[in-house]
Amino acid sequence: MTNFVFDVDGTLTPSRGKMDEGFKRFFLKFIEDHTVYLVTGSDYYKTVEQVGVEVTESVEKVFNCSGNSVWKNGENIFNTDWTMPKEAKGWCNMKLSESAFTLRTGNHIEERPGLVNFSTIGRGCNLEQRHMYVEFDEKAREREILAKEFNDMFPGMTAQVAGETGLDIIPAGKDKRQVAGMIEGPITFFGDKMEYGGNDYPLKFAIEGRKDSAAIKVKDWKQTQKYLQQISLFSLQEAVGMV
Repeated sequence: MTNFVFDVDGTLTPSRGKMDEGFKRFFLKFIEDHTVYLVTGSDYYKTVEQVGVEVTESVEKVFNCSGNSVWKNGENIFNTDWTMPKEAKGWCNMKLSESAFTLRTGNHIEERPGLVNFSTIGRGCNLEQRHMYVEFDEKAREREILAKEFNDMFPGMTAQVAGETGLDIIPAGKDKRQVAGMIEGPITFFGDKMEYGGNDYPLKFAIEGRKDSAAIKVKDWKQTQKYLQQISLFSLQEAVGMV
């Protein structure tokens, strides 16, 4: 039997938004019938805010901070102890001052267990401001450029495009790929940032060639729901071909 692993932001919920209530009811029923894990770059409390404690305490485990903080039944059972070096933090502050996107909303460098999220607009942005940054980034590809520059400059760490406004910065190898080693058996992984440089790519890469495993890229939570509705009626292989 496969293990279903789900990214949260953009896969189960709108970016930084709450899970649709109708989808939540369906997902809780899906959890009853399948082995389900969550993996996200966000911390546990943000995950609870997005999907609800009834989801986080119903799944097998929640791998927060890209697997650097692990929760089970509402209890924290593991954290990676890591602090981003001063040189890297200085680089983030320099890029913050240089960004062509000049709006600043606060909380630009957020430290989490084993991970730092860096955002030039800041995690304090409202929905309208977020949309403004998304439009800017789609044209300027700021985050993609910043991630490449960071990775060239700091080989012991990795920066990955995450969510709609930020970069996740982690110790090299301590990204979502580590989750593959924490789960036994086949994995079916759903995520929205599967492209190279996205924070779902490492787990996709890690399960390539693993027996009976698959990585499924979705564009939003609605497409995830369509897949799961089909999986509930048909085999996984048939469902993938239908959506």
